[in-house]
Amino acid sequence: MIKILGFILTIGGAIALVLGILSVFGSLDVGLSPWALIILGIIFFFAGIGLLKKRNDTDET
Repeated sequence: MIKILGFILTIGGAIALVLGILSVFGSLDVGLSPWALIILGIIFFFAGIGLLKKRNDTDET
């Protein structure tokens, strides 16, 4: 379960980071602050990578 959440956070963070960088350089307008997208993208990306590095993933309930 933790690895699935880590994968989702990593992909979402990468998408937000790319959209934020494209918005800063003016080739894309998403309607949000580009700096907010960059900051959230960095946070989500590194949080997802940190969860994927975690080795003790237990799926037992």
